[in-house]
Amino acid sequence: MSIYGDYIKSVIRTVPDWPQAGVNFRDITPLLQNSAAFRKLIDSFVHRYQELEVDAVAAIDARGFIIGAPLAYELGCSFVPVRKKGKLPFKTISETYSLEYGESSVELHSDAFQKGDRIVVMDDLIATGGTMLAAAKLIQRSGGHVVETATIVDLPELGGSEKIRQSGHNVFAVCSFLENE
Repeated sequence: MSIYGDYIKSVIRTVPDWPQAGVNFRDITPLLQNSAAFRKLIDSFVHRYQELEVDAVAAIDARGFIIGAPLAYELGCSFVPVRKKGKLPFKTISETYSLEYGESSVELHSDAFQKGDRIVVMDDLIATGGTMLAAAKLIQRSGGHVVETATIVDLPELGGSEKIRQSGHNVFAVCSFLENE
């Protein structure tokens, strides 16, 4: 957790029973609308990665882009979008992952990284970990090295962050929520 974790957590809105009954949706919109909180959020990531010689921030479509782009700018490194299938115009590589009811895929331009590039993978939230793991696999297949997976919110009870750690990746979350919080 970051030094601003408790503050950032306090700005995130919980919407009960959305998108379905029994789900507590963690809405980052208030965080993005609060300029002081958004600055602290980006600073949390900058302070964590500024000394790690990161070559790129690979951010996952779409909310990961909101955090990943300013982070890449502040770190002076490249920004690489990891997109939903069919959204990138050039030659791509893809990775399919399981959802609760089916499958989905993410893609990356085939020339996004050089062998050995040091990459931070960014998304807004880790739930079951499928999207983050798929993005990490794409980066490794393209020759990149995943320095860490990073997110605003971790939902540890859903097991995603543990699954990511078990696959050999470090996980950083600014804050976490238990289901009943």
